[in-house]
Amino acid sequence: MNQELVVEQSSIGDAIVLRPSGDIDMSRASSIRKAVAEAMRAQPARLIMDLSHVAYMDSSGLATLVEALQHAMRSKVKFILVGITPRVKSAFEITKLTGLFTIATTVEEATKA
Repeated sequence: MNQELVVEQSSIGDAIVLRPSGDIDMSRASSIRKAVAEAMRAQPARLIMDLSHVAYMDSSGLATLVEALQHAMRSKVKFILVGITPRVKSAFEITKLTGLFTIATTVEEATKA
């Protein structure tokens, strides 16, 4: 069953925070793409992706975050990941993507990065 991923959006100062809830896999990655595109239209200084409510992410989810990072870099927006759960963190480590992203512990820390 293809259930759409819920992605909440909020603003903190000059940052937009996206908070997906659920698993990010091939059938749901498009929800992240849509949320990133919508957030980028507002031209924030920072785009913060809070992954604290994401229990699982497959390679499609990782690829979607790389695309989001590239989109942010082209637009000169700082893209920051926060709240990475241990299971999702292991996916980043296995694929050696941890060094590619700016990673903060909390949203508050990310707003100051």
